[in-house]
Amino acid sequence: MPNANSLNGSEDLDTKGSPLSASARDGIWLLDDDVSMLKALGRLMNSAGFIVEKFNHPAAFLARLEHGSCRVAILDVWMPDMNGLEVQACLRRDSPETRIIFISGRDDPLVRQTALDAGAVAFLAKPFDDENLVGLVREAQEAAAT
Repeated sequence: MPNANSLNGSEDLDTKGSPLSASARDGIWLLDDDVSMLKALGRLMNSAGFIVEKFNHPAAFLARLEHGSCRVAILDVWMPDMNGLEVQACLRRDSPETRIIFISGRDDPLVRQTALDAGAVAFLAKPFDDENLVGLVREAQEAAAT
């Protein structure tokens, strides 16, 4: 359940500095309704040297676009209220430069293909290799910078 008092719908940001300085440096945003997965992703990205913003609700993630720049988005597919493919459509419209990496507990071939056809740079099934995800984020961040 999202925390209505938080800017991004997550109780534990694990970022350094203000949300604006974090997004300005790396622009890596994580969206997963599973708070334990979100925390684990945040720790993984932080340990790889990235500063991330974490969101556990799609509406909070999309609202943040009004005030920040998302270079790389790591999106869960299956969430209540709005799925990752719907978030991807909003990103394509409102932030077309954002590189999108999907993660999912269900590796549905049709969903995978739909996500990739709509411009996602990768689709990983949980559990995935941590080093693989970090490498994909580095590649996506470099591509977004060019």
